Amino acid sequence: MDIILAAPTPAAVAAKKATGTIPIVMSSVGDPIGLGLIASLARPGGNVTGLSYSVGLDTFSKQLELLKETVPKIGRVAVLSNPANPAHSLAIPNVKVAAQSLGVQLQLLDAHQPDEFDGAFAEMSKEGVAALLVLPDSLFSLHRTRLANLAARNRLPSMFGNRENVEAGGLMSYGPNLPDLYRRAAPFVDKILKGAKPADLPVEQPTKFELVVNLKTAKALGVEIPHSILLRTDEAID
Repeated sequence: MDIILAAPTPAAVAAKKATGTIPIVMSSVGDPIGLGLIASLARPGGNVTGLSYSVGLDTFSKQLELLKETVPKIGRVAVLSNPANPAHSLAIPNVKVAAQSLGVQLQLLDAHQPDEFDGAFAEMSKEGVAALLVLPDSLFSLHRTRLANLAARNRLPSMFGNRENVEAGGLMSYGPNLPDLYRRAAPFVDKILKGAKPADLPVEQPTKFELVVNLKTAKALGVEIPHSILLRTDEAID
């Protein structure tokens, strides 16, 4: 084949492991430098270029900060990750640093498959967590309605990385505009097919970040969204 378009993170990592010669355009990949996909943003240096999910790892800590600002009284937050997503192992230390500065305790839980969701939420209930941060992942997006229902059943204010999770009933999300990232991947493909080398095409970062809040979910949970959050909200779902 002439080129591979790989998104999100696990797909890009798998593509890189499969070939060091076929050009790869990635999109929505968390920390491509930390994952060893590229040497630097300005000079990728190999066969991979494209777009990252975040600006560094700060997007993940920002999600926790916004959740804490929305529900100030929370003291213990569950973090749900997928060990099969290589970006999550890089994101969690960043979230831990943010938790320390916010005075929040974390309960780290993981799920490889949807049949592990019930057990994870049982652990949350056992440990008495007050809120939930779900790291962005295709598994969690695919099963977004089930996750939203479990969070609602356990009365947990939830933060996600994709707006689709909020449309399904989650409380809020903060992250890049994914359709924008995929659209911006097209020029990379075009340039490479016209002869450009991935090593010479600087990796781009998101320019559009969205804060989305589900007001109906907030009302059901008895959460009053602070005015400071509403002022920054890009879309409120009612």
